[in-house]
Amino acid sequence: MKKRILIVLVVIVLGIQLVPVDRSNPAVAGTIDAPPEVQDILKRACFDCHSNETKWPWYSYVAPVSWLVADDVEEGREHLNFSEWSKASEKDRRHMIEEVGEEVEEGEMPLDKYVWLHSEADLTDAEKQTLVTWAKQNGGEKDEAEEERKGE
Repeated sequence: MKKRILIVLVVIVLGIQLVPVDRSNPAVAGTIDAPPEVQDILKRACFDCHSNETKWPWYSYVAPVSWLVADDVEEGREHLNFSEWSKASEKDRRHMIEEVGEEVEEGEMPLDKYVWLHSEADLTDAEKQTLVTWAKQNGGEKDEAEEERKGE
């Protein structure tokens, strides 16, 4: 009986490997313009889920983990995609920058489950402060008159 159960489990595990998972990386349309220290942090801690430059690790090819990873990347890109930055309006970009700062400041990003497997994404307090300060300086609503003065 135990042998039959084991055989069935092996067949199921092998069978689910055949379920296709989208691990594509679409072309980069244009990325965020930020100071080098901010770019470095974003690329290291955010780009795997929030850009079209995802590095797909070995476990993203093994079901059912592959389904979870692909879903996290799809959802991350849906919320914020640094590779689609140039397609967003200035107002939307400022809002996204503000959101980055808030998520980092509140400890919501990067996700704990991501950091658990990617220690390089575990931000130091100084790196968090760098992102939060940058976001506060570059995010949020700007006065339209101020924007017009900058344009002159």
